[in-house]
Amino acid sequence: MEAIRNHIVEQVQAARQRRGLTWAEIADAIERPKEWTVAALLGQHPLPAAEAAKVQELLGLDDDVVLAMQRQPYRAGLGELAEDPTIYRFLEAIAVYGPAIKELIHEEFGDGIMSAINFKVDVSRRTDPSGDRVVVTFDGKFLDYQW
Repeated sequence: MEAIRNHIVEQVQAARQRRGLTWAEIADAIERPKEWTVAALLGQHPLPAAEAAKVQELLGLDDDVVLAMQRQPYRAGLGELAEDPTIYRFLEAIAVYGPAIKELIHEEFGDGIMSAINFKVDVSRRTDPSGDRVVVTFDGKFLDYQW
């Protein structure tokens, strides 16, 4: 399955580059958040048929690729992705701050977790005199444990 997903992702990325489109432009065209759009086009979310048709038109993709983008994806562990420096820094941040975040969630909300299904993420730039900052916001619904 991973080989099929990688093949589709390669086609999407090549078509986006050929057409000179940004992820934000594609997201605007399908009226979805840019973060969700990128994740979907990298094989992490199924694209609804209407959005898939718009992406096909925008990128000139084959019908088979568009059908594959509409299937429920297989989500696996990070594997080699964990070796990418950007992704590794997120893992490092969670390793350092994860226990503190967990404690603060429990203190503020009680016994439960943050949903990664009912979830939004935002990536933005903030200018700073010492160098621009990457701002990543995770916005997940609180799910309390019920016994």
